[in-house]
Amino acid sequence: MQKIRIGIYGYGNLGRGVELALAQNDDMELVGVFSRRDPKSVATALPGTAVYSVADAEKFVGKIDVMILCGGSATDLPAQTPACAALFNCIDSFDTHAKIPEHFANVDAAAKKSGKVAVISVGWDPGLFSLNRLFGNAFLPQGKDYTFWGKGVSQGHSDAVRRIAGVADAKQYTIPVPAALEAVRAGETPDLTTRQKHTRECFVVAEPGADLARIEREIKTMPNYFSDYDTTVHFISQEELDRDHAGIPHGGFVLRSGATGVNGETRHIVEYAIKLGSNPEFTASVLVAYARAATRIAAHGGKGAFTVFDVPPAWLSPKSGEELRATML
Repeated sequence: MQKIRIGIYGYGNLGRGVELALAQNDDMELVGVFSRRDPKSVATALPGTAVYSVADAEKFVGKIDVMILCGGSATDLPAQTPACAALFNCIDSFDTHAKIPEHFANVDAAAKKSGKVAVISVGWDPGLFSLNRLFGNAFLPQGKDYTFWGKGVSQGHSDAVRRIAGVADAKQYTIPVPAALEAVRAGETPDLTTRQKHTRECFVVAEPGADLARIEREIKTMPNYFSDYDTTVHFISQEELDRDHAGIPHGGFVLRSGATGVNGETRHIVEYAIKLGSNPEFTASVLVAYARAATRIAAHGGKGAFTVFDVPPAWLSPKSGEELRATML
């Protein structure tokens, strides 16, 4: 069987995670990493991984089955995904929920023009949590959805903070409000605002001489990221960040509280939870599975943009239909 040929576009924590995930999937092979940095300066996790400049990506048209995009949602993916979809089948993890319809439209136009497949917003949220919200709504039409994230490090939000002028490094934690989570688990159906469900906490290393008040103000007023939350900003040293915030854990919960019966007298709560030791490594593993699905969409004549809602679950697995029915159904 010919292996699925994969390219990695961007090599940070997520790109490294994809490299490691591909090593666990026997039906795939890594063609190379494409970086904006000098390829000679990129130290990969595994020996023998080829590194190229992003400027050379066009030379690999026809040699890569799926390009996995590992940039940030704030500024990278809105431009990178449509550009890559003009050349390759591709996958991204775009996670700015409010802008997904706009991003989908832009990528869909580019992919349909080139005849390629692009699966966007792949990961655990958006991604796996999105599927569980869909399931909950379909199975319990009379009810309410609740999604809680954390406590954990958000890569996209941390990246957005690091891009503020005067910020040398940063980590951002999303934290559920305990009282809100427990109320939902107890069967209550409160109307919760964004601010009532989560808080955000930022640990920021500022550049020497930076205006700390301006940085804090830009963080707290950033739309789609922090403006709708109670956000705390701590300015710390690089040594403190490296010592106390080196990991990238995350997780969360999706709950559907619903009712059935003649008068809604029977209550149900469906909860899906994940706890991740490494947010980027798990997200990377999801991206790799959907890369497999992208090749199957393409083989069935698909063109344009897709989301996790459009992908048959069986297409994520390397197992055959017979194997899946015998071992997992």
